[in-house]
Amino acid sequence: MFWEMNFRTLAWALLLALFSYSNADEENTKDCFGGGPSDISSDDPDRAAKAIRKWSDPEAWPEETPATEEPYYWDYSVLGRPMFIRIIKNDNRDGILEVWLEKESGDQFELFKTYRISYFSGDIGPKTKQGDNQAPEGFYFMTRGSLNPNSSYHISMDLGYPNSYDRHHGRTGNYLMIHGKSVSIGCFAMTDASIEQIYTLVDAALKSGQPFVRVHSFPFRMTRENLENHQESPHHDFWKNLAEGWRWFEENNSPPNVELEQGRYVFSES
Repeated sequence: MFWEMNFRTLAWALLLALFSYSNADEENTKDCFGGGPSDISSDDPDRAAKAIRKWSDPEAWPEETPATEEPYYWDYSVLGRPMFIRIIKNDNRDGILEVWLEKESGDQFELFKTYRISYFSGDIGPKTKQGDNQAPEGFYFMTRGSLNPNSSYHISMDLGYPNSYDRHHGRTGNYLMIHGKSVSIGCFAMTDASIEQIYTLVDAALKSGQPFVRVHSFPFRMTRENLENHQESPHHDFWKNLAEGWRWFEENNSPPNVELEQGRYVFSES
């Protein structure tokens, strides 16, 4: 979500929140984090720095309630490892964001944690124009400049929409984010506790030398069965192209290099 929001847009986002589905009350496990609130105020000008310290330094937590225990099951040892984010929209009741980390042996990635998406507006299908309230689908990446520590939505990270594919096809819109506050118009909204963890992981990976963090966004798990179930959709050909990138990762356990050729995504070893 963009940084400069007018009152009308903000009011509409808050209205959407009344109807959004929150997974924050779900049982958290070591592998899945439903989310929750933060003890850091979204009005705090140092909230990003405090969030990073909170999820990077065990000393930031009281001895009797360490972050490594329920409900967070946090693992400080993974900070700084190269990472990859995969978003699976499904619908607004079971959308997820997966954080994958490179194995210590290198090359291949392993699933670190699955986060529940609190809310995204629109439906499955790509974002095509400014104001359609759709969340993007496709292959994106985030750099240091993508991080916004002063977001109106706690803290946020810019997906990089529109990418070269989007621009080639005349798609419009900007400032599409992964952010907190659990409300959204076109972005992927997480709970504040979730976005703090994800932001910290991205920040640590970039500080450790990863040049950018890939973010792949899909409408659903790109299985043959799911594609067949949506073959009447006007997005079917687009989704078949996305499925090529999905299969690459599933087969190689490493995200591919993604380029544009003749208006289609093409994939190769990164």
